[in-house]
Amino acid sequence: MKKVAFITLGCKVNQYETNAMIQSFLQKGYEVVDATKKADIYVVNTCTVTNISDRKSRQMLRRVKELNHKAIVVACGCYIQVAKEQVENIQEVDLILGNNEKKEIVEIVENYQKENKKQEEVEDVMQQKEYIELGEVVYTEKTRAVIKVQDGCDRFCSYCIIPYARGRVRSRNPKRVIGEIEKIAQEGIKEVVVTGIHIASYGKDLKEKYGLIDLLEEINQIEGIKRIRLGSIEPLLITENFIKRLSKLEKICHHFHLSLQSGCNETLKRMNRRYSCEEFEQIVKRLRKWDPDVILTTDIIVGFPQETEEEFEKTYNFLEKINFYKMHIFKYSPRKGTKAATMLGQIDGKVKEERSQKLIKLSEQNQKEYHLNYLGKEVEVLFEEEKNGYYKGHTKNYVLAFNKSNEMLENKLVKAKCVGAEIDHILVEQQNVTQM
Repeated sequence: MKKVAFITLGCKVNQYETNAMIQSFLQKGYEVVDATKKADIYVVNTCTVTNISDRKSRQMLRRVKELNHKAIVVACGCYIQVAKEQVENIQEVDLILGNNEKKEIVEIVENYQKENKKQEEVEDVMQQKEYIELGEVVYTEKTRAVIKVQDGCDRFCSYCIIPYARGRVRSRNPKRVIGEIEKIAQEGIKEVVVTGIHIASYGKDLKEKYGLIDLLEEINQIEGIKRIRLGSIEPLLITENFIKRLSKLEKICHHFHLSLQSGCNETLKRMNRRYSCEEFEQIVKRLRKWDPDVILTTDIIVGFPQETEEEFEKTYNFLEKINFYKMHIFKYSPRKGTKAATMLGQIDGKVKEERSQKLIKLSEQNQKEYHLNYLGKEVEVLFEEEKNGYYKGHTKNYVLAFNKSNEMLENKLVKAKCVGAEIDHILVEQQNVTQM
């Protein structure tokens, strides 16, 4: 039995697609082993969202060959899609596949074994019109499953390479989504994470009038699913009508990752983000009116081309005002092929680092204050795993919680009292198990 190992870089969509590729190999009789073990085939599912992602992808492609110099190394995914010529120069790589080719990975690998010469198969994803099903997906987590409902993005933000790596918006057939989640529920998994490249665009390419909120309403009716969590969403999705319909869905987790990127209108315009700070603030007010305890997280880019000290201060002040629970801070890095890479006024690396540290400090301060507000309050936690006597889980609004317990709590929803607050998590003591 031949052994295959996988390394997955990047987003939840890549995680989903790796799971599908794993199942394809299992169905053909391969044994899947950990990526640190000796294998006959190593598949590296790459990411290209930043220059750091590119570098990690190259490092992994070179490193796996050290575990078995006779192994077949397969490079696939987003980095391959936009930088095929760079991967061609990595001697350790035997097979180069784009995103569309993941569905045929076993057949391509077996054909390579017959021919035994380096080859590549990378379709132009910009020509892809329909969503590609990758086949059956097996979920290894016992409590949470990531569900891909959509691929591609039509927004073309000036800094972002992802539309070129993923192509145009393609929505998955809602019946396929519901069918997959019904099967997940039967396996005892209680939480689903609805994800895609730009899930706010879900349905725009479907013939019938059907959007993300319609899909969420159907998922909410599936017996056995207790929580529905959304991946990163476009802020403009949160309209009054969207909130009105969302408020009727009792399984929706009260945590939203709204990708802001900047708190300065001038910078947002250069980024081609299509909303203003004022509009974003109204969206936040809308969500907090619906639920004052809703948790909001975001992404911020510092050092975008031409970002002055005054513009950065506008961003800092806006972020203080919004008071996010947590912010993921990225230092801008030029991506070849994007409009921002050719802009004048590129920012010095030292300035980017200084701005980044200021916002990281603000984020940590916000998170600690949020956690302190939970002290003495009751929360509901879905516990995922045990380590060193502590069970780790998340509240419905995605606060990380730890509970020291001798009772088996894995995949159980537990009422618990917050008794401690740290920067990145809270400590809880269980009150009672609410659902098994």
